[in-house]
Amino acid sequence: MSETTTAMLEGPILERDDGYRSILDVFEKACAQYAHRPAFTCMDSTLTYAEMKTLVDRFAHWIIEQTDMSPGDRLAIVLPNLLQYPVAVFGALKAGLVIVNTNPLYTADEMYHQFADAGISGVVVFAHMAHKLEAVLKRLPIAHVVITEVADLHPLPSRLKYNLGARYIARQVPRYHLPDAISMRQILKQKGQVDDRRWGRDDDLAILQYTGGTTGTPKGAMLSHANLVANMRQTGEVLGGAVTRGQETIIAPLPVYHIYTFTVNCMFGCETGNHSILIPNPKDLDSFVKTLGKQPFSAFIGLNTLFAALCRRDDFRKLDFSHLKLSVSGGMALNTTTANRWYEVTGSAVLEGYGMTETSPVVCVNPPDRIQPGAIGRPVAGTRLKVLDDNDQPLGYDTPGELCVQGPQVMKGYWNLPEETAKTLSEDGWVRSGDIAVLQKDGFVRIVDRKKDMIVSSGFNVYPNEVEDVLLRHEDIHEATVIGVPDEDAGESVVAFIVPRNGANLDAAALKQWCRQELTGYKVPRRFEFRDQLPRSTVGKVLRRALRDELAGDHRQNAS
Repeated sequence: MSETTTAMLEGPILERDDGYRSILDVFEKACAQYAHRPAFTCMDSTLTYAEMKTLVDRFAHWIIEQTDMSPGDRLAIVLPNLLQYPVAVFGALKAGLVIVNTNPLYTADEMYHQFADAGISGVVVFAHMAHKLEAVLKRLPIAHVVITEVADLHPLPSRLKYNLGARYIARQVPRYHLPDAISMRQILKQKGQVDDRRWGRDDDLAILQYTGGTTGTPKGAMLSHANLVANMRQTGEVLGGAVTRGQETIIAPLPVYHIYTFTVNCMFGCETGNHSILIPNPKDLDSFVKTLGKQPFSAFIGLNTLFAALCRRDDFRKLDFSHLKLSVSGGMALNTTTANRWYEVTGSAVLEGYGMTETSPVVCVNPPDRIQPGAIGRPVAGTRLKVLDDNDQPLGYDTPGELCVQGPQVMKGYWNLPEETAKTLSEDGWVRSGDIAVLQKDGFVRIVDRKKDMIVSSGFNVYPNEVEDVLLRHEDIHEATVIGVPDEDAGESVVAFIVPRNGANLDAAALKQWCRQELTGYKVPRRFEFRDQLPRSTVGKVLRRALRDELAGDHRQNAS
């Protein structure tokens, strides 16, 4: 293929270098520069940067002086969005450990497999989930167990209110028996400081971030200090002009154990001295909206599902959005209907970005002053993009192909999986995304769909997102997801799962006719399934795999 037809997009040169060689360099400078500014707030309790540093030092001191954990050992952190999360993360990193972010909603079996794969030496666990850890410990010895309750870092009246309420009134803490565990409060009562001799730097491993379970068995992406610092700087190159250092309040409803939120709030948010409001349970929309109404906020980090859910609420629409100047979407595709509705309600245009675990995570972002609806933006500084066909040949502009990424944010590889690493990461640093994308000549990128979600019907490619966008324009459709199922004649046929709006009575034949007005025949769903809700991951992504499994189970049952 000639050079003139090969598409390649490159971000600007990554010029800004503040001398950071470690995540801890970022944290320490922020604590010195913004000592008395609020760093994190959760459930009305706030830690300043100075208070954070004191607690981080104490946690690191405990690891160094009272455990046998050494630099490079892995510590699992099983926490929702609580003040304890940044304390545990920065403290463990300060002691030279590697973080294993773990979803607190995991089952005991899921925890076991992740902990065993990572070879963890210790774990910090939320008391609500400690009963699951008890089951894990029967199969996997873990030397050091730290338990924390929901309000352990709150002042006394608030601490008693929330901790006793959760345990004895709401009964949210199942019984557990972990006699060798130590409480995080006990650790943080002990004074102590540490120097920087144990810190990881540059290419040293910082985080083992396990990829989302939406694509099969999770794999541990090895993210170095250099990866995460680079991605923080890349994010800053795009968003820095839209924020004022030490003056912003950022809403953080997505899990901080998710790499998207970690980079934006724990890295970029700290580096700019800004204030993150941690939302422990964004699914509790009543409480969430009340929190939003308590103080002005200037930035909101969310995803499509959350934007849509909030915009449907009267109490949310009545909030004061006069300070909101930055709304960022990632983690899943942002549909146009939701983006438009958010702008109508808040007056803030949504900046869509794109990333993946393997790239720390940010790859592309829409510039705040030049948002292109439907696009994931332009490559961030220092990043190169290309698209490949099924034979690994480079494609031209405006031609769908698998998106590949090269840049300083690309992972070191998958933990203990050299063969999987070789399939995904080339020797010269190109990582395959598994996403079908189009590179445009204007420098913007559009995601067409997940490669594995693409449907091949009668030899034609059908991209679920395209069909879903059409369905979501229907006034009586609240949610829609499209999958492919085996079909003897067509190879695969298109099936749409629909959640009606406000209990509307929808007719499959009428919906087919609706789709035919916008879609070529082979893209029109042959079958419609109506549901009260769709299965989702903990960050709100629809689990297409669960829907495929459901239909496959129905098929097997009917055949037997």
